[in-house]
Amino acid sequence: MSYVTNTLSNLLHQTAFLNLTWGNYIMIVVALVFLYLAIKHGFEPLLLVPIAFGMLLVNIYPDIIARPYVDAMGIEHAGGLLHYFYLMDEWSILPSLIFMGVGAMTDFGPLIANPISFLLGAAAQLGIYVAYFLAIIMGFTGKQAAAISIIGGADGPTSIFLAGKLGQTTLMGPIAVAAYSYMSLVPIIQPPIMKALTTEKQRKIKMDQLRPVSKLEKILFPIVITIVVCMLLPTTAPLVGMLMLGNLFRESGVVKQLTETASNALMYIVVILLGTSVGASTSAEAFLNVATLKIVALGLVAFAFGTAGGVLLGLLMCKISGGKINPLIGSAGVSAVPMAARVSQKVGAEADPTNFLLMHAMGPNVAGVIGTAVAAGTFMAIFGV
Repeated sequence: MSYVTNTLSNLLHQTAFLNLTWGNYIMIVVALVFLYLAIKHGFEPLLLVPIAFGMLLVNIYPDIIARPYVDAMGIEHAGGLLHYFYLMDEWSILPSLIFMGVGAMTDFGPLIANPISFLLGAAAQLGIYVAYFLAIIMGFTGKQAAAISIIGGADGPTSIFLAGKLGQTTLMGPIAVAAYSYMSLVPIIQPPIMKALTTEKQRKIKMDQLRPVSKLEKILFPIVITIVVCMLLPTTAPLVGMLMLGNLFRESGVVKQLTETASNALMYIVVILLGTSVGASTSAEAFLNVATLKIVALGLVAFAFGTAGGVLLGLLMCKISGGKINPLIGSAGVSAVPMAARVSQKVGAEADPTNFLLMHAMGPNVAGVIGTAVAAGTFMAIFGV
């Protein structure tokens, strides 16, 4: 009888029910909310589903991301499954591969046809620098503040990349989750800011059709950008280089198989690995603390200022051009490709259903990806990384 009792007791104590804290249950609820938003409302499900599921797994079974260790008997124990996925985040492998996939999927034509979009993309980085100084004021170190501030670019891979390069791996989970969450919530966060800063008349502005871009221009663009940006900021090569390599695959027309692999199979494999590992970094112990709440708040401030910065420069350009530029496209200067451009299109169409801003907004959107990578490279240069 005692054997049966001991066996049942052992089985009971091996269940998660007796080993979880209240914090774990809170994070499980958060994970379920994220899954609901992704599946029911379609908030960036390709990112949010694996992130939320990784969050769910780690708070049920924390050892799934445990590091390898040697016990008192000298026996080596392997780490958890998602620990090895997470190492590829820390080593900047997955963020760089994501950038290659984005490059292979994206048409840089609107940016080439309207180079002024570079300025709008740069203006949308305002949130990064505002968040950086606010983080310093709130007590974070310089490197921590820099890693947190990149959330303002709405660029998850760059946030992970910079946090790893600056040695802020303890903050990588909250930073990545905040960045990807705000990317997913672009359709909710941006429109009120865009409408508050513009009039209905400005939102109705129709822009001239973009000029055709030649194949030679599209081939030269990624090569020239790589040379210029990486010569000025060599540390951006893993991101900018992979982004432009993916785009060169697309535009050269001679490596169709590589283009298809980078933009489809490889891209989605990397998203699964990155999403689940980022989600698994949000255990209750790591996530439910004051520092995380500060990071989430700073991320929202950064994102709001980034959106506002792009729209405000758009307003200035609208005035200078005599009303030929719709200021809404400035909001797409954050790096959430192509969702931010779609939001510009949606808000413009609400004012005038015949207005088509998507291609015009793609210019600042692509410029924002480059701008956020440049901002990350600037911080690495400042801190001598």
